[in-house]
Amino acid sequence: MKNNSKQGILLVNLGTPDAPTASAVKRFLSEFLHDRRVVDLTRWIWCPVLHWIILPRRSPKVAKLYQSIWMEDGSPLMVFSRSQAEKLQEKTGIPVTFGMSYGSPSIQDGISSLIHQGVTEIAVLPLYPQYSGTTTGSVFDRVSQSIRAVSVIPKLHFFSHYYDSPAYIQALASKVRESWKQHGKGDYLLCSYHGIPQRYADNGDVYPQHCQSTTRLLADALGLNEQQIGMSYQSRFGREEWLQPYTDETLKKLPGKGIRNIDIIAPAFSVDCLETLEEISEECRQIFEEAGGEVFTYIPCLNDDDEHIEMMCQVLGTEQV
Repeated sequence: MKNNSKQGILLVNLGTPDAPTASAVKRFLSEFLHDRRVVDLTRWIWCPVLHWIILPRRSPKVAKLYQSIWMEDGSPLMVFSRSQAEKLQEKTGIPVTFGMSYGSPSIQDGISSLIHQGVTEIAVLPLYPQYSGTTTGSVFDRVSQSIRAVSVIPKLHFFSHYYDSPAYIQALASKVRESWKQHGKGDYLLCSYHGIPQRYADNGDVYPQHCQSTTRLLADALGLNEQQIGMSYQSRFGREEWLQPYTDETLKKLPGKGIRNIDIIAPAFSVDCLETLEEISEECRQIFEEAGGEVFTYIPCLNDDDEHIEMMCQVLGTEQV
């Protein structure tokens, strides 16, 4: 990063409800599911379904799930995101803040905070290793919207992905080796990625190719062959086809293939959240065990690990800012 102007870093993640309550979850889901990048259905069809059926039914259920993972200082995603920003600022010595695509603090809040600190160049790092229009693309939209009201627009450097960064792959591999050392090595390592509708990929979203490359690079780093590692997609929603294979269906089949001791990691998530701590660690564990699985080891996300912070520094240093 150049030193001829004042730089700052904005870390971006998806977001979280302000509280594990039905009302807070409803506000969060409403903002999230109104994003056309996330749901591209015709508004006059989607909005009534969202407000009359989905939000009233899902909000109380999702709130209970959040209650099961909520930490003393907030949701895990918020706690780890705050810690990431603090550690990265300490390491780099320049202003670092974070913003969320949905909920608070918003991306606009993050940009405003940096500008108020005199920052004239902002490196925007969406913490989505693999690009998707539903995630990184949405971040770009919101960054663009946020600077419209700024009188003097800062110089922006936007990082669209880092799935193939050696530092990222090494951080993932270290996390897996750490788990093997602590819990023993399973028969199979399953990489579970958040899914998107297959239609989005058919229309050109490169997300599945990035996920496939991540799995291949991680396999190479760990010295695993095709019989020892695989990938799947989780968190599908609605009736249309999503990227396959599905994580839940994969877990049902593995014991029948003689794989009863597995490790599972979520390489698309930079911090632990509802989809990892509840969906994978709890729901998927139950699915696997009911299918005849014996040992299920969830490998946590990179979170605020020192190696993750070092990875961010290296990714941000791959381009001149």
